[in-house]
Amino acid sequence: MDNDPKHTSKVAAKWLKDNKVKALEWPSQSPDLNPIEHLWAELKKCVRARRPTNLTQLHQLCQEEWAKIHPTYCGKLVEG
Repeated sequence: MDNDPKHTSKVAAKWLKDNKVKALEWPSQSPDLNPIEHLWAELKKCVRARRPTNLTQLHQLCQEEWAKIHPTYCGKLVEG
């Protein structure tokens, strides 16, 4: 849970309490602490630069750009 409103609703809070779930404290909606958010941003930037014109092309470009992302880049995101 990242303190997103859907996780902090009264219904969710009641369910967690009723089921004795202990959640860790977490900064509110903190994408900077989540490496995947940076990875999605990079993918989005690369795909946008290629200017897809339809859904099929968007899908293809996403796959191509994803394949270009080197594992060491992902590792650096996790370490950073």
